[in-house]
Amino acid sequence: MLKHVPNLLTASRLVLAAVFFAFLSRYQYELRPEALLHAAFAVYLVALITDFFDGYLARRWKAASLFGRITDPFVDKVLVLGSFIFFAGKNFVIPEADLGAVPDNVKTITGIAPWMVVLILARELLVTTFRGVAESSGQNFGAAFTGKLKMTLQSITILVILTYVNFRGWLQVHHWDSPAQITRDVFIWATLIVTVYSGLAYARRAGALFSHRSESDQ
Repeated sequence: MLKHVPNLLTASRLVLAAVFFAFLSRYQYELRPEALLHAAFAVYLVALITDFFDGYLARRWKAASLFGRITDPFVDKVLVLGSFIFFAGKNFVIPEADLGAVPDNVKTITGIAPWMVVLILARELLVTTFRGVAESSGQNFGAAFTGKLKMTLQSITILVILTYVNFRGWLQVHHWDSPAQITRDVFIWATLIVTVYSGLAYARRAGALFSHRSESDQ
């Protein structure tokens, strides 16, 4: 019975992701329904907790399964990529009136721009392609440390962004908005740098693997 608990936690995280996205889709910057943001924040925290415990319990109870191996990273990517997509969407765009002038570029209160989402998504597609080609030929292409670091940093950055968006009003009143924005942006740029570095590391690994296989076939 216990061996099914990690898989149930993984599956529940997919449900939590759907609820999380539903809250984000209902949010509108101009209306600022704070209850939706607080609810989204709480749901994301629960999702992070389940992400920790499903892996921990699977290792502790020796309950690793093919379902978990496939579903866990899939759910992680859905939650992370979906979050960044919403953060770059129209619901979080700052109206021109709040900026004081017509901006050169559209800005969001999350600090996430569409090109950032494209970069993160491109890295995921590239690594998934490498993994598919490698494993289809019987080669091991499991997750590396840089990949795990990337996922951890992305998850933390989403939490930082949610915290900033939730408490932006309070931060503005107490004149902490500027330092909070800097902190938010530091996490965003650190995430982008680690994401790119991770992609390059996997690309080098794939290049070495495919080169070795090509030499072996000769």
